[in-house]
Amino acid sequence: LKRSTCPASQSCDKYKTGVIDGPACNSLCVTETLYFGKCLSTKPNNQMYLGIWDNLPGVVKCQMEQALHLDFGTELEPRKEIVLFDKPTRGTTVQKFKEMVYSLFKAKLGDQGNLSELVNLILTVADGDKDGQVSLGEAKSAWALLQLNEFLLMVILQDKEHTPKLMGFCGDLYVMESVEYTSLYGISLPWVIELFIPSGFRRSMDQLFTPSWPRKAKIAIGLLEFVEDVFHGPYGNFLMCDTSAKNLGYNDKYDLKMVDMRKIVPETNLKELIKDRHCESDLDCVYGTDCRTSCDQSTMKCTSEVIQPNLAKACQLLKDYLLRGAPSEIREELEKQLYSCIALKVTANQMEMEHSLILNNLKTLLWKKISYTNDS
Repeated sequence: LKRSTCPASQSCDKYKTGVIDGPACNSLCVTETLYFGKCLSTKPNNQMYLGIWDNLPGVVKCQMEQALHLDFGTELEPRKEIVLFDKPTRGTTVQKFKEMVYSLFKAKLGDQGNLSELVNLILTVADGDKDGQVSLGEAKSAWALLQLNEFLLMVILQDKEHTPKLMGFCGDLYVMESVEYTSLYGISLPWVIELFIPSGFRRSMDQLFTPSWPRKAKIAIGLLEFVEDVFHGPYGNFLMCDTSAKNLGYNDKYDLKMVDMRKIVPETNLKELIKDRHCESDLDCVYGTDCRTSCDQSTMKCTSEVIQPNLAKACQLLKDYLLRGAPSEIREELEKQLYSCIALKVTANQMEMEHSLILNNLKTLLWKKISYTNDS
């Protein structure tokens, strides 16, 4: 284990001069009890590590993208560097800070849910030392973190089973609860080796290194429940724009935990940014890896309606995972339900009703099969 390779010295300079504050700052900068272990990422702009904070295992994230930036057809890249921790400025009242946060939420989430309640929730999270007051340093840290969709989602879904709990933060570095297995599959290789493995062979390897089928079924139910959590909740609909096995993990009880939620974005926010974008074909209207809209050939602009719902993408991911090793007595029915699910389209009439029906049928089928097994 080592001390931080995130830009910790920069964070600690800002902490020591009172610019930022947060519950993890003392451990990072003074007692040096926040340790960094295995690196889970390969890009400098989204560093993620397994770590230990005051003897508790966690996942440490730092130097993440500053804001949702749409660059269609490419990976999500950070904006030009913005000055971090410049807001709120000295002299800003708590009331003014609440108004700033409210305006940010309105832009990201639209006029949905009780945004004032969410603002109060953010103030509670920002008060890292729980003294009943939000200091300027805590407010600057919270404001920087609120630019990140993952942090916002962690706060909104903090009581949900499949969202890792936020343990603490310092500036734009934050610590989430540990996830024992950081991929749906049971083998992880160094990224240098990954580069030389053909994707078809890698998929075959992945299928060999998975938990027993009842355990896979329990993990799959967790993903279906997470899809429910982000589908038209109290603060609107969130779109999963990179539905891949590497972003999902599970604990030692085989409960699904989201490892990376950076590309789960508010639908309102995405629609606003995607509409009227110039396009030549549908390929120009993709955000992340799998949030697609269509290109209107009469205007040569992207439409705002995402074609495939989260549930269809989750079922696509689960198809091979669940069908391999599935008990023969449910395999045919399971395959039929998964294909019905994959065929779901946002534009279909009564999509919400169909969505609920397919989701509940799948969960019921899986639960019935595993409820009496020791593995589940």
